[in-house]
Amino acid sequence: MCELLGMSANVPTDICFSFTGLIKRGGDTGPHKDGWGITFYEGKGCRTFKDPDASHCSPVAGFLRDYPIKSCAVVSHIRQANRGKVGLENTHPFTRELWGRNWTFAHNGQLSGYQALATGTSIPVGQTDSERAFCHLLHRIRTRFPEGPPAKPQTFWRFVAKVAEELKALGVFNMLLTDGRYLMAYCSTKLQWLTRRAPFGAAKLIDEDMEVDFGALTTPDDVVTVIATTPLTEGEPWAAMAPGQYVVFRLGEVYLKG
Repeated sequence: MCELLGMSANVPTDICFSFTGLIKRGGDTGPHKDGWGITFYEGKGCRTFKDPDASHCSPVAGFLRDYPIKSCAVVSHIRQANRGKVGLENTHPFTRELWGRNWTFAHNGQLSGYQALATGTSIPVGQTDSERAFCHLLHRIRTRFPEGPPAKPQTFWRFVAKVAEELKALGVFNMLLTDGRYLMAYCSTKLQWLTRRAPFGAAKLIDEDMEVDFGALTTPDDVVTVIATTPLTEGEPWAAMAPGQYVVFRLGEVYLKG
């Protein structure tokens, strides 16, 4: 299996602290040594960094751990390969255009029968079940909303959750999906999330001897939500999602739950 990391914030925020804990699990404190990637959003644009090597010893991951890129929406992934060879084309997250925006997707789990999933004009580049599921999701969205996004965002996200539920029937389908404004977390087996807001306190990583006092780095108006496969810190109130549950975040706050 793989591990996911996402962030939604109301002000541009760096994810260095959480990313430090995640990349340790990529071949050091965890078995996820088959690649890693991370996407940061800046307005409608985004920049993605990927490496098919283990994150814990990747110079690129080390650079990003120490370089505070600030964003309001981030999706990251460390891979333990099961579908598709170890290679850059199979490394998450995957990003595609839809309705003039960059959409980024990452998946934890393993699907059966995924080769039969229709993808329409979204053709997978690699061989993973994850990328094909993403292409299938985009195909279903274009088919359901041929004129573009619906007037109510809730209508759109409820449809995405419906397709995610169908994909869950093929196996394990824990998912993060964002367009830089909204970020959806869909839980098939295991996902947790945590919202930090005033009064901010200190947090200590589980996988690295590192502690941060967020009170010294934030303002009273900051709201930052972190989503992870399993908690990255100890002593904080991580909320476990139930199988089949989804949460959509916007600017760090819960926008929609189901």
